[in-house]
Amino acid sequence: MTRKSLRPIQETRLEITTQTSPATTAFTSFELGSSIQRGIAFAGYDTPRPIQLEVIPAVLEGHDVLGMAQTGTGKTAAFALPVLEKLMSRRKSGPSVLVLAPTRELAKQIHEEFTTLGQFTPIRSTTVYGGVSIRHQLNALRSRPQVVVACPGRLLDLHGQRGIDLSGIDTLIIDEADMMLDMGFLPDVRRIVELIPEDRQTLMFSATMPDEIRKLANKVLNHPKVADVGHSSVVSTIDHELYPVTQRQKTPLLNFLLGDVSFGSAIIFTRTKHRALRVAQQLKSNGHNAVALQGNMSQAQRDRAMQGFREGKFQILVATDIAARGIDVANISHVINMDMPNTPDAYIHRIGRTGRSEQSGRAFTFVTPEDEAAVRALEKKLGRKIHRCTLPEFTEQTAEEVAATQAMPKTAARDRQASSAPTTPLEAAQHRLSKRTPSSGGGPRQPKQHKGFQQSRSKNSRIRHRKHAERSARSS
Repeated sequence: MTRKSLRPIQETRLEITTQTSPATTAFTSFELGSSIQRGIAFAGYDTPRPIQLEVIPAVLEGHDVLGMAQTGTGKTAAFALPVLEKLMSRRKSGPSVLVLAPTRELAKQIHEEFTTLGQFTPIRSTTVYGGVSIRHQLNALRSRPQVVVACPGRLLDLHGQRGIDLSGIDTLIIDEADMMLDMGFLPDVRRIVELIPEDRQTLMFSATMPDEIRKLANKVLNHPKVADVGHSSVVSTIDHELYPVTQRQKTPLLNFLLGDVSFGSAIIFTRTKHRALRVAQQLKSNGHNAVALQGNMSQAQRDRAMQGFREGKFQILVATDIAARGIDVANISHVINMDMPNTPDAYIHRIGRTGRSEQSGRAFTFVTPEDEAAVRALEKKLGRKIHRCTLPEFTEQTAEEVAATQAMPKTAARDRQASSAPTTPLEAAQHRLSKRTPSSGGGPRQPKQHKGFQQSRSKNSRIRHRKHAERSARSS
């Protein structure tokens, strides 16, 4: 059966249940090679996570897999370990495993996971993404690594320059497929799929399943096994709190919380790139070790920011949604949403940076009156109400402003404007004079002059014009 004749996934999929034998409690149960077992021990992994218990056996058996899980659940190791095992059995040189990732940070993280778990094997991995010199990536590809972790745009650029041969790819992994859709990469992903052989094993992971992703899955997956480990749920170790404020109170509230709450490290999410930079600069001026991470930064700047945050040089990372998924940093105690996420799924991805590996975490979200509809949608998604934190310093003024806004109908504003309008000729003249620009000095408005004005008028014309201006001034 060719991939183009596949029926929809919901008709062909073979479900992998989450009921796993209690005896399966260690990575040794997967019968991986000794060199890979050494890599697992070096990485500090002892007990497989639920997604790993489901995906690793399916990949080793040669099935296509559709994984539905959030980041932070051990998903990368779930596909990296069986792929390394299969590469060891083939002993093949040159790119045979292609991993597609939506962001540079996620691509680097996947590459590091392959490198760590496979450090006692001859398997080599390299990354391909934009924002850096293409020459270094061409040189790395000439060494014929077996695993290529790539962002779609740069991969197509390299293929167009004949810098990479995709004819030997026998395993395709598409990570964070729904984020690919959000970032507009889906057409590039489809082009890449057409460039690699149809006779391949495909693993696809997504946190959500919108219609476009389902269509892609129907095209690229062949009778997949589906591993669903509660992809749309929020981990129970995270405490959620909402802080009602106005827009201008967000920065003072942020400073108040950072000074009052004990935290290890925190990620602060903003809606725009410029706001992320501005907030990071304000925090640094207030004595916090903060750094920004957003799309306008160069790759070197982004690398320094992430490396410094991982190593503890920076205690606070201020980021856009570029860091909402795929960023795995240990011991993040707090996630603060200065701006309400656009969708409930975006909220789940953001707060998933904390409470990882069964550790506790806290999620603070600043909400304005305009965010009430988004809050209701989020609470419906979570299936419960989120606690509102009422701080008198920041909420009383908000309540008063909201009440005043709601109490004053639109007609009141029009009536107030009408009441201030001039009612007599003298008031009208004074009103006109008060509206004049400072440059006019409050005096009579002079006629607009073009270049060469004096030369273009006769003497009598200038006299008539001056007298007319004087009469206008007296009448005012």
